[in-house]
Amino acid sequence: MLILGSGNVVHNLRRLDWQNHESGEDWAYRFEEAAMQVMAEAPQDVAGLKQRPDYALAVPTPDHFLPLLYIAGVAATSGGSAATLMRGCTLGSISMTSFGVGTESMGCATGGAAAGVPSDVPGDQTNL
Repeated sequence: MLILGSGNVVHNLRRLDWQNHESGEDWAYRFEEAAMQVMAEAPQDVAGLKQRPDYALAVPTPDHFLPLLYIAGVAATSGGSAATLMRGCTLGSISMTSFGVGTESMGCATGGAAAGVPSDVPGDQTNL
């Protein structure tokens, strides 16, 4: 069975930095790290991320954060954890971090950011 939750752990469009294709702000990385730790150690505690100091910046609207709750629920009910499949920030305020349950052997792809924006396409015409 495959359950797919598509979203971004950090998703603040109001804080996009179109010149920063390769990394995120400090608060974005702090929140991403907190989410990764919760998903690896205690996915049943994922709602506690709302208490993190960086939550308001990282999650100004819940629509891209809610899929994480489903994956955390699957991980918690299976008695395990969720492995980080890919991590990285782009445009200062977007985290492309992805989690999987039962995927521990796949390892984690790390990168400074998401896939690069094609040079002939304006950044505001892409879907990062």
